[in-house]
Amino acid sequence: MDVDNQLNRIDLFQEFRTGDESVGTNAETIGADYRVCREIMLAASKNYSFASSFLPADKLHHVEALYALMRVGDDRVDVSHQGFRSPLEAIDDWERTYRHAFAYGTSESPVMRAYLNTAQIFGIPEETMQPYFRAMRDDLTIARFPRFEDLLVYMQGSAIPVGRAMTYILGVRQPYTIEQALAGADSLSIAMQLSNFWRDIGYDWNIERVYLPQEDMGRFGVSEDDLAHGRVSSNFIDLLEFEFARIEAYYQQARASVGLLASGRWGVMSALEIYRAILPGIRRNRYNVFQFKAGASTPRKLGLALKALLAVYTS
Repeated sequence: MDVDNQLNRIDLFQEFRTGDESVGTNAETIGADYRVCREIMLAASKNYSFASSFLPADKLHHVEALYALMRVGDDRVDVSHQGFRSPLEAIDDWERTYRHAFAYGTSESPVMRAYLNTAQIFGIPEETMQPYFRAMRDDLTIARFPRFEDLLVYMQGSAIPVGRAMTYILGVRQPYTIEQALAGADSLSIAMQLSNFWRDIGYDWNIERVYLPQEDMGRFGVSEDDLAHGRVSSNFIDLLEFEFARIEAYYQQARASVGLLASGRWGVMSALEIYRAILPGIRRNRYNVFQFKAGASTPRKLGLALKALLAVYTS
Protein backbone atom coordinates (compact mmCIF):
# COMPACT_ATOMS: atom_id res chain seq x y z
CA MET A 1 0.00 0.00 0.00
CA ASP A 2 1.29 3.45 -0.92
CA VAL A 3 0.95 5.33 2.36
CA ASP A 4 1.42 8.76 0.79
CA ASN A 5 -1.37 8.13 -1.72
CA GLN A 6 -3.59 6.91 1.10
CA LEU A 7 -2.93 10.14 2.99
CA ASN A 8 -3.58 12.25 -0.08
CA ARG A 9 -7.05 10.75 -0.44
CA ILE A 10 -8.13 12.15 2.90
CA ASP A 11 -10.91 14.70 2.60
CA LEU A 12 -9.93 17.26 5.20
CA PHE A 13 -13.12 19.21 4.79
CA GLN A 14 -15.70 16.47 5.31
CA GLU A 15 -16.72 17.78 8.73
CA PHE A 16 -17.59 21.18 7.35
CA ARG A 17 -19.83 19.80 4.59
CA THR A 18 -21.67 17.50 6.96
CA GLY A 19 -22.61 20.13 9.48
CA ASP A 20 -19.72 20.15 11.97
CA GLU A 21 -18.08 23.56 12.04
CA SER A 22 -14.49 24.33 12.87
CA VAL A 23 -13.87 26.34 16.02
CA GLY A 24 -12.72 29.90 15.52
CA THR A 25 -11.52 29.41 11.93
CA ASN A 26 -12.70 28.43 8.46
CA ALA A 27 -12.41 25.29 6.36
CA GLU A 28 -9.47 26.54 4.33
CA THR A 29 -7.46 27.46 7.43
CA ILE A 30 -8.24 24.26 9.32
CA GLY A 31 -7.30 22.20 6.27
CA ALA A 32 -3.88 23.84 6.27
CA ASP A 33 -3.59 23.24 10.03
CA TYR A 34 -4.22 19.52 9.60
CA ARG A 35 -1.63 19.36 6.85
CA VAL A 36 0.95 20.76 9.27
CA CYS A 37 0.05 17.97 11.69
CA ARG A 38 0.39 15.37 8.94
CA GLU A 39 3.89 16.58 8.10
CA ILE A 40 4.90 16.36 11.76
CA MET A 41 3.66 12.78 12.10
CA LEU A 42 5.20 11.56 8.85
CA ALA A 43 8.56 13.06 9.82
CA ALA A 44 8.60 11.69 13.34
CA SER A 45 7.23 8.14 13.46
CA LYS A 46 7.49 5.36 10.89
CA ASN A 47 5.54 2.77 12.90
CA TYR A 48 2.77 5.14 13.99
CA SER A 49 2.43 6.62 10.51
CA PHE A 50 2.31 3.19 8.87
CA ALA A 51 -0.31 1.77 11.24
CA SER A 52 -2.38 4.94 11.02
CA SER A 53 -2.67 4.56 7.26
CA PHE A 54 -5.11 1.70 7.89
CA LEU A 55 -7.51 3.94 9.78
CA PRO A 56 -10.66 5.29 8.11
CA ALA A 57 -9.77 8.21 5.83
CA ASP A 58 -12.23 10.53 7.56
CA LYS A 59 -10.52 9.92 10.93
CA LEU A 60 -6.87 9.96 9.95
CA HIS A 61 -6.31 13.72 10.01
CA HIS A 62 -7.78 13.83 13.52
CA VAL A 63 -5.26 11.19 14.61
CA GLU A 64 -2.50 13.24 13.02
CA ALA A 65 -3.61 16.28 15.03
CA LEU A 66 -3.45 14.24 18.23
CA TYR A 67 0.01 12.94 17.39
CA ALA A 68 1.30 16.42 16.49
CA LEU A 69 -0.03 17.93 19.73
CA MET A 70 2.03 15.50 21.78
CA ARG A 71 5.06 15.51 19.49
CA VAL A 72 5.44 19.28 19.84
CA GLY A 73 5.60 18.92 23.62
CA ASP A 74 7.97 15.96 23.46
CA ASP A 75 10.32 17.84 21.17
CA ARG A 76 10.32 20.90 23.40
CA VAL A 77 11.61 18.68 26.20
CA ASP A 78 13.92 16.33 24.29
CA VAL A 79 15.02 18.08 21.10
CA SER A 80 14.96 21.88 21.23
CA HIS A 81 13.45 24.61 23.36
CA GLN A 82 14.42 27.29 20.85
CA GLY A 83 12.78 30.60 21.67
CA PHE A 84 12.51 29.77 25.38
CA ARG A 85 15.03 30.02 28.19
CA SER A 86 14.59 26.40 29.23
CA PRO A 87 12.67 23.22 28.36
CA LEU A 88 10.47 23.82 31.41
CA GLU A 89 9.51 27.26 30.12
CA ALA A 90 8.81 25.71 26.70
CA ILE A 91 6.46 23.03 28.05
CA ASP A 92 4.76 25.55 30.37
CA ASP A 93 4.10 27.67 27.31
CA TRP A 94 2.63 24.69 25.44
CA GLU A 95 0.27 23.98 28.32
CA ARG A 96 -0.81 27.64 28.44
CA THR A 97 -1.44 27.45 24.69
CA TYR A 98 -3.58 24.36 25.29
CA ARG A 99 -5.62 25.96 28.07
CA HIS A 100 -6.07 29.17 26.08
CA ALA A 101 -7.36 27.25 23.08
CA PHE A 102 -10.05 25.50 25.11
CA ALA A 103 -10.94 28.68 27.00
CA TYR A 104 -11.25 30.96 23.95
CA GLY A 105 -11.96 28.56 21.10
CA THR A 106 -8.93 29.40 18.98
CA SER A 107 -5.13 29.50 18.99
CA GLU A 108 -2.21 31.04 17.15
CA SER A 109 -0.70 27.55 16.77
CA PRO A 110 -1.87 25.53 13.73
CA VAL A 111 -1.30 22.29 15.64
CA MET A 112 -3.39 23.47 18.57
CA ARG A 113 -6.14 24.77 16.26
CA ALA A 114 -6.31 21.38 14.57
CA TYR A 115 -6.42 19.44 17.83
CA LEU A 116 -9.01 21.82 19.31
CA ASN A 117 -11.21 21.28 16.27
CA THR A 118 -10.85 17.50 16.66
CA ALA A 119 -11.62 17.67 20.39
CA GLN A 120 -14.75 19.72 19.71
CA ILE A 121 -16.00 17.35 17.02
CA PHE A 122 -15.54 14.17 19.06
CA GLY A 123 -16.14 15.52 22.56
CA ILE A 124 -12.64 14.79 23.88
CA PRO A 125 -12.62 16.29 27.40
CA GLU A 126 -10.07 19.01 28.04
CA GLU A 127 -8.77 17.11 31.05
CA THR A 128 -7.78 14.11 28.90
CA MET A 129 -4.45 15.77 28.10
CA GLN A 130 -3.70 17.28 31.50
CA PRO A 131 -1.59 14.30 32.68
CA TYR A 132 0.51 14.66 29.53
CA PHE A 133 1.87 18.04 30.58
CA ARG A 134 2.74 16.63 34.00
CA ALA A 135 4.65 13.77 32.36
CA MET A 136 6.61 16.20 30.19
CA ARG A 137 7.72 18.07 33.29
CA ASP A 138 8.65 14.77 34.92
CA ASP A 139 10.98 14.13 31.98
CA LEU A 140 13.01 17.13 33.08
CA THR A 141 13.64 15.88 36.61
CA ILE A 142 12.97 12.13 36.74
CA ALA A 143 15.41 9.82 34.96
CA ARG A 144 15.03 6.66 37.08
CA PHE A 145 12.02 4.64 38.27
CA PRO A 146 12.36 2.67 41.52
CA ARG A 147 9.49 0.25 40.78
CA PHE A 148 7.31 -0.70 37.84
CA GLU A 149 4.41 1.05 39.59
CA ASP A 150 6.36 4.32 39.38
CA LEU A 151 6.82 3.79 35.64
CA LEU A 152 3.06 3.23 35.33
CA VAL A 153 2.42 6.59 36.99
CA TYR A 154 4.67 8.24 34.41
CA MET A 155 2.86 6.48 31.55
CA GLN A 156 -0.47 7.77 32.83
CA GLY A 157 0.69 11.03 31.30
CA SER A 158 3.11 10.01 28.57
CA ALA A 159 1.09 7.22 26.90
CA ILE A 160 -2.44 6.80 28.21
CA PRO A 161 -3.81 10.18 27.01
CA VAL A 162 -3.06 9.12 23.42
CA GLY A 163 -5.14 5.96 23.62
CA ARG A 164 -7.98 7.71 25.40
CA ALA A 165 -8.21 10.50 22.83
CA MET A 166 -8.02 7.90 20.05
CA THR A 167 -10.98 6.09 21.57
CA TYR A 168 -13.10 9.23 21.42
CA ILE A 169 -12.07 9.80 17.80
CA LEU A 170 -12.83 6.24 16.67
CA GLY A 171 -15.99 5.87 18.75
CA VAL A 172 -17.48 2.88 20.55
CA ARG A 173 -20.00 0.36 19.26
CA GLN A 174 -23.33 -0.22 20.96
CA PRO A 175 -24.01 -1.54 23.54
CA TYR A 176 -20.54 -0.78 24.86
CA THR A 177 -19.64 2.42 26.69
CA ILE A 178 -16.65 4.72 26.36
CA GLU A 179 -15.60 3.73 29.89
CA GLN A 180 -15.42 0.06 28.89
CA ALA A 181 -13.33 0.85 25.82
CA LEU A 182 -10.92 3.12 27.69
CA ALA A 183 -9.61 0.22 29.76
CA GLY A 184 -8.42 -1.57 26.62
CA ALA A 185 -7.02 1.68 25.22
CA ASP A 186 -4.98 2.14 28.40
CA SER A 187 -3.55 -1.37 28.07
CA LEU A 188 -2.53 -0.82 24.46
CA SER A 189 -0.94 2.54 25.22
CA ILE A 190 1.12 1.01 28.02
CA ALA A 191 2.18 -1.98 25.91
CA MET A 192 3.25 0.16 22.95
CA GLN A 193 5.28 2.54 25.08
CA LEU A 194 6.96 -0.28 26.99
CA SER A 195 7.90 -1.89 23.67
CA ASN A 196 9.56 1.37 22.65
CA PHE A 197 11.31 1.69 26.02
CA TRP A 198 12.93 -1.75 25.78
CA ARG A 199 13.86 -1.23 22.14
CA ASP A 200 15.54 2.08 23.01
CA ILE A 201 17.44 1.13 26.19
CA GLY A 202 20.78 2.04 24.61
CA TYR A 203 19.55 5.34 23.18
CA ASP A 204 17.90 6.32 26.46
CA TRP A 205 21.09 5.55 28.37
CA ASN A 206 22.93 7.99 26.14
CA ILE A 207 20.47 10.73 27.12
CA GLU A 208 20.84 9.75 30.79
CA ARG A 209 17.50 7.98 31.20
CA VAL A 210 16.77 4.46 32.44
CA TYR A 211 13.21 3.26 32.13
CA LEU A 212 13.99 -0.25 33.39
CA PRO A 213 12.67 -0.27 36.97
CA GLN A 214 15.51 -0.25 39.47
CA GLU A 215 13.77 -2.98 41.46
CA ASP A 216 13.73 -5.27 38.42
CA MET A 217 17.36 -4.56 37.61
CA GLY A 218 18.36 -5.48 41.15
CA ARG A 219 16.27 -8.65 41.06
CA PHE A 220 18.11 -9.90 37.95
CA GLY A 221 21.54 -8.58 38.89
CA VAL A 222 21.80 -5.98 36.13
CA SER A 223 23.64 -2.76 37.00
CA GLU A 224 23.85 0.64 35.38
CA ASP A 225 27.48 -0.15 34.65
CA ASP A 226 26.18 -3.03 32.50
CA LEU A 227 24.01 -0.57 30.58
CA ALA A 228 26.88 1.88 30.22
CA HIS A 229 29.08 -0.80 28.64
CA GLY A 230 26.30 -2.44 26.62
CA ARG A 231 26.71 -5.85 28.27
CA VAL A 232 24.24 -8.40 26.92
CA SER A 233 24.65 -10.93 29.72
CA SER A 234 22.39 -13.85 30.61
CA ASN A 235 21.11 -11.72 33.48
CA PHE A 236 20.23 -8.92 31.08
CA ILE A 237 18.43 -11.36 28.77
CA ASP A 238 16.45 -12.77 31.70
CA LEU A 239 15.52 -9.23 32.72
CA LEU A 240 14.26 -8.39 29.23
CA GLU A 241 12.26 -11.62 29.00
CA PHE A 242 10.66 -10.76 32.34
CA GLU A 243 9.67 -7.35 30.97
CA PHE A 244 8.45 -8.91 27.70
CA ALA A 245 6.09 -11.21 29.61
CA ARG A 246 4.71 -8.19 31.41
CA ILE A 247 4.10 -6.41 28.09
CA GLU A 248 2.39 -9.46 26.58
CA ALA A 249 -0.25 -9.34 29.31
CA TYR A 250 -1.09 -5.77 28.31
CA TYR A 251 -1.20 -6.67 24.62
CA GLN A 252 -3.64 -9.50 25.36
CA GLN A 253 -5.90 -7.18 27.35
CA ALA A 254 -5.81 -4.66 24.52
CA ARG A 255 -6.50 -7.26 21.83
CA ALA A 256 -9.69 -8.32 23.58
CA SER A 257 -10.96 -4.73 23.56
CA VAL A 258 -10.37 -3.76 19.92
CA GLY A 259 -13.78 -5.12 18.95
CA LEU A 260 -15.47 -2.49 21.11
CA LEU A 261 -14.47 0.28 18.72
CA ALA A 262 -17.01 1.63 16.24
CA SER A 263 -14.38 2.35 13.57
CA GLY A 264 -10.67 1.97 12.95
CA ARG A 265 -10.41 -1.58 14.29
CA TRP A 266 -8.02 -2.60 11.51
CA GLY A 267 -5.74 0.38 12.14
CA VAL A 268 -5.66 -0.19 15.89
CA MET A 269 -5.01 -3.92 15.51
CA SER A 270 -2.26 -3.13 12.98
CA ALA A 271 -0.61 -0.81 15.49
CA LEU A 272 -0.85 -3.54 18.12
CA GLU A 273 0.82 -6.11 15.84
CA ILE A 274 3.53 -3.75 14.56
CA TYR A 275 4.58 -2.56 18.01
CA ARG A 276 4.32 -6.06 19.46
CA ALA A 277 6.72 -7.21 16.71
CA ILE A 278 9.43 -5.12 18.38
CA LEU A 279 9.82 -7.87 20.98
CA PRO A 280 10.75 -10.74 18.61
CA GLY A 281 12.87 -8.17 16.75
CA ILE A 282 14.91 -7.65 19.91
CA ARG A 283 15.30 -11.40 20.22
CA ARG A 284 16.49 -11.67 16.60
CA ASN A 285 19.10 -9.02 17.44
CA ARG A 286 20.22 -11.27 20.30
CA TYR A 287 18.96 -8.73 22.83
CA ASN A 288 21.58 -6.20 21.76
CA VAL A 289 19.50 -3.06 22.24
CA PHE A 290 22.71 -1.06 22.54
CA GLN A 291 23.90 -1.43 18.95
CA PHE A 292 20.74 -2.38 17.06
CA LYS A 293 17.25 -0.92 16.90
CA ALA A 294 14.61 -3.60 16.45
CA GLY A 295 12.06 -2.88 13.77
CA ALA A 296 10.07 -4.45 10.96
CA SER A 297 10.67 -3.94 7.25
CA THR A 298 7.86 -2.58 5.08
CA PRO A 299 7.00 -6.06 3.72
CA ARG A 300 6.93 -7.38 7.29
CA LYS A 301 4.65 -4.52 8.36
CA LEU A 302 2.32 -5.28 5.46
CA GLY A 303 2.20 -8.88 6.58
CA LEU A 304 1.37 -7.79 10.12
CA ALA A 305 -1.36 -5.49 8.78
CA LEU A 306 -2.86 -8.45 6.90
CA LYS A 307 -2.70 -10.51 10.09
CA ALA A 308 -4.48 -7.69 11.88
CA LEU A 309 -7.18 -7.54 9.19
CA LEU A 310 -7.85 -11.26 9.53
CA ALA A 311 -7.98 -10.97 13.30
CA VAL A 312 -10.50 -8.14 13.16
CA TYR A 313 -12.86 -9.78 10.69
CA THR A 314 -12.68 -13.34 12.00
CA SER A 315 -13.11 -12.55 15.67
